[in-house]
Amino acid sequence: MYVAYFNLRELPFSIAPDPAYLYMSARHQEALGHLLYGTGQYGGFVQLTGEVGTGKTTIVRTLLSQKLENVDVAMIHNPRQSEAEFVESICDELGAKYPRNPAPTLKQLVDALNAYLLKTHADGRRTVLIIDEAQNLSPQVLEQVRLLTNLETDKEKLLRIMLVGQPELAELLARPDLRQLASRITARYHLLPLREPETSEYINHRLRVAGGSTELFTPAAVHTIHRRSGGVPRLVNIICDRALLGAYAQDARQVTPAIVEHAAAEALGSAVPVSWHERLRRRLPRVPLMWIEGTLACAGLIVAGILLQSAFGGHSTAQTPRPQTPPVERQSSAASAMPADRHEDPQAMPASTTSSTPDATTQGIDTAPSKLAMAGLGSLLQQPEPIGNLMGRLIALWDPQLQIPPGANVCSALEKNQIECLHGNGHWTDLDQMNRPAILTLSLGRNNTQYVLLRRLGDNTAVLDTPDGLLKVPLTQLGAAWNGEFLLLWKNDAGSTQINLSSRGAAVVWLRRKLAAVGGQAIPSAPSPVFDSELRRQVMTYQRAADLQVDGVAGTQTLMSLTAIGHEKNTPMLHPPY
Repeated sequence: MYVAYFNLRELPFSIAPDPAYLYMSARHQEALGHLLYGTGQYGGFVQLTGEVGTGKTTIVRTLLSQKLENVDVAMIHNPRQSEAEFVESICDELGAKYPRNPAPTLKQLVDALNAYLLKTHADGRRTVLIIDEAQNLSPQVLEQVRLLTNLETDKEKLLRIMLVGQPELAELLARPDLRQLASRITARYHLLPLREPETSEYINHRLRVAGGSTELFTPAAVHTIHRRSGGVPRLVNIICDRALLGAYAQDARQVTPAIVEHAAAEALGSAVPVSWHERLRRRLPRVPLMWIEGTLACAGLIVAGILLQSAFGGHSTAQTPRPQTPPVERQSSAASAMPADRHEDPQAMPASTTSSTPDATTQGIDTAPSKLAMAGLGSLLQQPEPIGNLMGRLIALWDPQLQIPPGANVCSALEKNQIECLHGNGHWTDLDQMNRPAILTLSLGRNNTQYVLLRRLGDNTAVLDTPDGLLKVPLTQLGAAWNGEFLLLWKNDAGSTQINLSSRGAAVVWLRRKLAAVGGQAIPSAPSPVFDSELRRQVMTYQRAADLQVDGVAGTQTLMSLTAIGHEKNTPMLHPPY
């Protein structure tokens, strides 16, 4: 094998859970923090989800290795049990005594567990139940889990519960008949794959532990590993192991991208044709590589302000105090802002002939100085614009003819025209990757909240859409005021905001046809309306090629990417591809 060839002490990329190779990324540490919270005095019901191979088991093992003072843990590895078998397994794990002959009833088991928990509570100890692979729990057992949460004293729960499972667990708990259980969960965390820098550090960490050189993989090879694995540690291990074997077979001293591509095709069994991948890289709008759970559910000042508008024009009265931030610099500078004619289409404007080194924000923008340009961002903020006006201009970028009835819920009205609102909190990198114009919330001190419409985003500058034209400002000025909240729109002709294994109908048909078209395959005339394992594999293949989170679920990220393909000319972007 390749161990001696590369001067390694042992195989560095075994998928066995060896504690010596433990690598805790920032996400893993945060997930562990959620589990540790669940074991505490005020911990209750914790849900941890993540795709296969993202490290959930590693986190649980790390938790169990902690010296948790006065904590007893019951670990259920096999969730495919009846209600009585499930409670019996908990009793066995904890050493709770119950009648053996004849076979105990469910009531006898619950009574025995309750007596045990009361005793340990009186002794000053806490009891934690961890259920692994919880997505395989039957609805009946999940109902029993809910009933176990009723075991309590006047002040606290007797049993702290942690559900650990694949993303299907969240879908399972979203069922209407399980809403009572879902409502009792006090902390949720979805473990995302590694980012590319973390993937690089992960590979180097395992090589160092095995006594090897961190130069075995070229930077380009690491990039390819991250792309093909989606940042899933288990897939990283599989690809790296096969790539080292491939380099050994070729008598190569370094792993190159070509070796990685070949290794991934062999190991994953779902090679992405190079022509397809290159075509995607050229055509895809930028979309978020990672998404923090809860982003889609956040309802901030932007949405509240819009919903309070009776029409696009009135001032919003929804002003909520924000953490105080340094005021925006108000010094005049001719370089701080560059306007453009408001009546011209900014995506069709000719590039300025006065700029010798234009960046992404100056393409197609008139750079002739004006009074507004000399004033900078401070002048704009002295005359705040109603959020309704900004939303009206944002909508016009997508459909100039679209009219929202007065008093209507704006986002609901947009959905009828296949336009989705997406609101959340993030950073410049998130907006850069999503590549869509957005309304930003600026916090300028206590009770001083304003909004601006972002039209372009460069490395050092941003272009805002104002009533007087396009205003170019330094990113440092805008960043000093932006609190991270944004709202953007995206075209959704899929008919759904998430298509997964539980989906049926027209959205699945649309997804099959879109993936076939993007992949250069024959579009089926009568595709199946059922989301099956093969379609999930196709989605994952597309996600790898598009540098998306590889989870096999066509969620917001994937749909935002797919729906823009073929419609680039009609899709407003922060970085137009034409």
